[in-house]
Amino acid sequence: MATKNKNLSAYDKTTIPNANGLRFGIVVSEWNSEITEGLYSGAIDALLDCGAQEADIVRWNVPGSFELIFGSKKMIETHKIDAVIAIGSVIQGETKHFDFVCEATAQGIKDLNVITNVPVIFCVLTDNNIQQSIDRSGGMHGNKGTEAAIAAIKMAVLGS
Repeated sequence: MATKNKNLSAYDKTTIPNANGLRFGIVVSEWNSEITEGLYSGAIDALLDCGAQEADIVRWNVPGSFELIFGSKKMIETHKIDAVIAIGSVIQGETKHFDFVCEATAQGIKDLNVITNVPVIFCVLTDNNIQQSIDRSGGMHGNKGTEAAIAAIKMAVLGS
């Protein structure tokens, strides 16, 4: 397991560029909201800790992870954003729906990174069960939202 013995929330602030003056979009899936809200909390806390201002962070909600692609695209088109964090959670069920949603979401976010000049950070948990999601959204493995925020800061600076 990639997160074994790793805390997703750990970062060395001295190695992170100051986020003051950068604008961030966060698009959050409402599906599995107990997980996505935890990821959002991790992301917002890290952005603010690294110097971003609340006024420079825009949040939009979308129904599910599949809709993160369109939400991120519209965020880029309608706001002057330096980076977008796409937050979602897809948990394995009994059907192939999980595979289709995960594949399409990953490919769509990848496509946005290719066709736009604004980095879109993939913060979508694709777990086998709810416990794995809890562990990665503020639980025993830390918070993937924190990790995504640090990536967003680094990529925003790279893109500017």
